[in-house]
Amino acid sequence: MKPVRRRLILLASLAGLAMTCTIPASADEKHLTILATMPDMAFPFFTHMMTQVKAEAAKIGGVDIIEADGQRSSPKQTADIEAAITKGVDGMFLDPNEVDALAPAVQEAVDANIPVVTVDRRVDKVAGVLAHVGADNVKGGEVQGELIMKLFPNGATVMNLQGQSGASPAIDRNKGLHNVLDKAADKYKFVFEDTAGFDRAKGLAMTESALDGMKTPPDVIVCANDDMALGALQALKARNLIGKVKLIGFDALPEGLAQIRDGNMTATIEQSPGGQSKAALDALVEFIRHGTKPAQAVTLLTPIAITKDNLNQSERLDEVK
Repeated sequence: MKPVRRRLILLASLAGLAMTCTIPASADEKHLTILATMPDMAFPFFTHMMTQVKAEAAKIGGVDIIEADGQRSSPKQTADIEAAITKGVDGMFLDPNEVDALAPAVQEAVDANIPVVTVDRRVDKVAGVLAHVGADNVKGGEVQGELIMKLFPNGATVMNLQGQSGASPAIDRNKGLHNVLDKAADKYKFVFEDTAGFDRAKGLAMTESALDGMKTPPDVIVCANDDMALGALQALKARNLIGKVKLIGFDALPEGLAQIRDGNMTATIEQSPGGQSKAALDALVEFIRHGTKPAQAVTLLTPIAITKDNLNQSERLDEVK
């Protein structure tokens, strides 16, 4: 990128970042400005995480959150990070759009002595990240596979809608699913696998296309997030396949929980995004203010399967309409 164009992008990003959560700092605490950047605020999952970050900042006090939407664009998210470096923020809370593509910008922040915590998605190529808090997505995928085996002890045909290419949760969830089902590959057959990019519309279109190409529908459709599952649900409804094809999502979105309650979806995977967000921000603020490093560099929460029988264990049940 030419220097002049690069500078224009930085200035435009800096001007466009939204400042929120201006809470008075106590007399003995440093007032902080922290960048919080999400991959795409059009996704309910990331909107919820940002809400939890701002709520935790307000609870802590003396923390201003610069809210940035990556808009599913790694160049946009990179520019937002570089703009925040120019601004001289005290720390960064990052959920990267693509882990490898964001590594250079994260390295810039680390080189500028700005503490960075990642949440949900790791940036393993940068050694200086203060901490990562997320779900054990390999385990989450394994939980999906174990549920399929429980539902179909004699075997099943499986359609697998994978997440966004290059995103660590998508990679890990797919790995976990295969860890379980590939051990009994003679019984559990993947009849369709492709990435629908964590996107509801793509989930719908891909499910429609896949079902049109099959003589018989699969026993189960497993999705790497609830948005894709909700898209797949539309395709199943149009073909009168609700209840005939099991449908498993991931993320425990309120809309997904409602469909489970109503018997249209089979299950989803709870990964406590609010818990992830709060823990990551707490670790970042504690380090900036008191120099205390987290007890462990990586904290992974263990996901659980949510079905109609244990809806009360979902983090966002109170949002279900």
